[in-house]
Amino acid sequence: MENKEIILTQEGYNNIEKELEYLKTEKRSEIAERIKVALGFGDLSENSEYDEAKNAQAQNEIKIADLENKLRYAKIINESEINTKTVQVGNTVKIRDLDYNEDFEYTIVGSTEVDLSQNKISNESPIGLALIGAKKDQVVEVQIPDGVAKYKVLSISIAK
Repeated sequence: MENKEIILTQEGYNNIEKELEYLKTEKRSEIAERIKVALGFGDLSENSEYDEAKNAQAQNEIKIADLENKLRYAKIINESEINTKTVQVGNTVKIRDLDYNEDFEYTIVGSTEVDLSQNKISNESPIGLALIGAKKDQVVEVQIPDGVAKYKVLSISIAK
């Protein structure tokens, strides 16, 4: 498996650390207790509670390994290096869809911090890729199923 650099904001890095700590402590303890209770039910060959608890344990350990890997290969964006001359990870970008004359605002984040409910899109998404490096008033093109969408960069600011 190839390990690539994972771009994170400091907030994203801190969130992963917090989740990892929870999984290693509270979640592991909860699962261990479930296994202990299930063992008390006797015959393991037909003990669905035991099987479910062991599956939960395996899933938890996979998630822990995944988060540890993300932290290992994390590159934290230095906020002092973020500028508003060109679009980069850590910027909030206001764009206009030139076909529909609609405005959108997105914050460009690393792929592990995507949250569409907060308009946080990945630098690796089609729109994110097209916007990276763009300047204010520049028109970028994004390949979509129906052809090509054109967006004009209206403003670039540092994400809050």
